[in-house]
Amino acid sequence: MSEEKKVNGFLVSKTDTRGRITYCNQAFIDISGFSENELLGKPHNIVRHKDMPRSIFAYLWREIAQKKEVNVYVKNLAKDGGYYWVFANVTPSLDTAGKVIGYYSVRRKPNPKGVSLAIELYAKIQEAEKQGGIESGLAFFHKFFADLKQSYDNFILHAQVGGE
Repeated sequence: MSEEKKVNGFLVSKTDTRGRITYCNQAFIDISGFSENELLGKPHNIVRHKDMPRSIFAYLWREIAQKKEVNVYVKNLAKDGGYYWVFANVTPSLDTAGKVIGYYSVRRKPNPKGVSLAIELYAKIQEAEKQGGIESGLAFFHKFFADLKQSYDNFILHAQVGGE
């Protein structure tokens, strides 16, 4: 069984438009267990945990490619096999002409209530992905929030600030 690590402070990284890490702060280096040299230039999915539905990242990439800000719960994998949950805020970085030149992510300690909700939802999304790939996972994701009559953004922010 892998060990859960606890997030302290803010984990910050920047990537280019293809998701390769161009900057990472010491808190991110420390919790991930990778050295700065092991992280820089690598795809950010170097810390992707197998429990994360691919559909969540497809959703994230579709949104940030449209210059939208995204908040999401993410389970990350550390170099030593441990893991850590974060509440991630990802925003596009724009040049003076408004063109996306990269992405900026700040991750913080997640609300345990939000992590519980994410675990439950992500298991259902992964099941949909097993049946029909990423598109099936995305279809489940969108139907889930349509049935709730609540936007994903509202749901995720309420889960983060809604007490423990």
